[in-house]
Amino acid sequence: MKKTFFSGMAGMMLLASCLTMSGFLSTSCTPKNTEPAKPQMISLPVPERESGQTDVVGLVAPALDTVRVGFIGLGMRGPGAVQRFTHIDGTKIVALCDLRPECVENAQKILTNAGLPEAAAYSGSEDAWKQLCERDDIDLVYIATDWKHHAPMAIYAMEHGKHVAIEVPAAMSMDEIWALINTSEKTRKHCMQLENCVYDFFELTTLNMAQQGLFGEILHVEGSYIHNLEDFWGAYWNNWRLDYNRTHRGDVYPTHGIGPACQLLDIHRGDKMNYLVAMDTKSVGAPRYIKEKTGEVVTDFKNGDHTLTLIRTENGKTIHIQHNVVSPRPYSRMYQLTGTDGFANKYPVEGYALRPAQVSSDVAPNHEDLSAHGFVPEDVKKALMEKYKHPIHKELEETAKKVGGHGGMDYIMDYRLVYCLRNGLPLDMDVYDLAEWCCLTELTGISIENNSAPVEIPDFTRGAWNKVKGYRHAMKN
Repeated sequence: MKKTFFSGMAGMMLLASCLTMSGFLSTSCTPKNTEPAKPQMISLPVPERESGQTDVVGLVAPALDTVRVGFIGLGMRGPGAVQRFTHIDGTKIVALCDLRPECVENAQKILTNAGLPEAAAYSGSEDAWKQLCERDDIDLVYIATDWKHHAPMAIYAMEHGKHVAIEVPAAMSMDEIWALINTSEKTRKHCMQLENCVYDFFELTTLNMAQQGLFGEILHVEGSYIHNLEDFWGAYWNNWRLDYNRTHRGDVYPTHGIGPACQLLDIHRGDKMNYLVAMDTKSVGAPRYIKEKTGEVVTDFKNGDHTLTLIRTENGKTIHIQHNVVSPRPYSRMYQLTGTDGFANKYPVEGYALRPAQVSSDVAPNHEDLSAHGFVPEDVKKALMEKYKHPIHKELEETAKKVGGHGGMDYIMDYRLVYCLRNGLPLDMDVYDLAEWCCLTELTGISIENNSAPVEIPDFTRGAWNKVKGYRHAMKN
């Protein structure tokens, strides 16, 4: 006992001698010739390409004079897409599909009200959508079903010679992501995720500012999906969305936040995401909602109320993403960037902060009086947004606001998809964007389940991430 006691006392005295006045360990007590311990990175396997298979970075397909489209999923988002396509020239709605016949009938009314002929109808069977994909008079399959069916439908459609556009999130696991990539690469068919938030007016204008160097070098970006869904859970067919949150942990709906952030940082167009760490709060809001609505006491709800993710890129940039669909707080996609010469923010206050030298006299004659310590005045902000209005908005803003769809950004998304297909151009978002934005769903869960360990983000291009220098929207000459 005495030996143990004195050994312990000696250890305590040695530790005390290593402490500085501030209570931290002195560097003089750090063991010599040792490297600081590095957290172990969790990596998932990257499948090798099959022989003859190549990347689809910058993929172009033969131009289509008319884009013939079939819609699968006519519940929440599908009818709005059908309605928007009735306003887009150079399209033909060939087929409509939903498990429920009444949903197809309602979509048919959209066509007849627009003075268009009814489309071929598919319903009543779990496999009815396959018949739509097998038609030889469809160029594009537009998928707006529940999350679990997105990837299988898209793969089948591409295998049957169709381009695909898939509602968010397009894939819910790494297996689905790699299957979509490999199918797109093998078939040389476009596989685009329908991420509408990259077309919002503030986001697209700010992207144009960034591409013209207004913010200097962008170092940090933020995004989120913060939207209390208490009033909407019951609208999801068979309760599929709440059930998914109940059985899965992590950021299960990351694309609205990560999409605009990745475009700002030129991800897989000169930079790539290397790894992430994630953590979440305990789950309170959703179990309470379930108990109030059904009386069921839930003790195993997987997803935390609030999930946050940090990402570091190859070029030393950082991304912060959040997810929260159960707390009583204002809607927010965060959307924020920090650059060496400026700052942009959308939620809760929309504004720009810039070094005075970044604002020209044609925008603000007294620009030298501006300060980067606060947002530019409202009149300067309006002048900046007018000067840097994106060419896409200049062309489509008026029509988009009339047609609608989340303030018009849904229409712009659909219009740009058709525009690129009709002109044989690369799409605004490719299958690698889909992969990078959707991979957070599984990878954040892995990080959280392993005490917020760093998780490697694969290079989904398998070596082609630096082939294109800078993100740009393709335009015809």
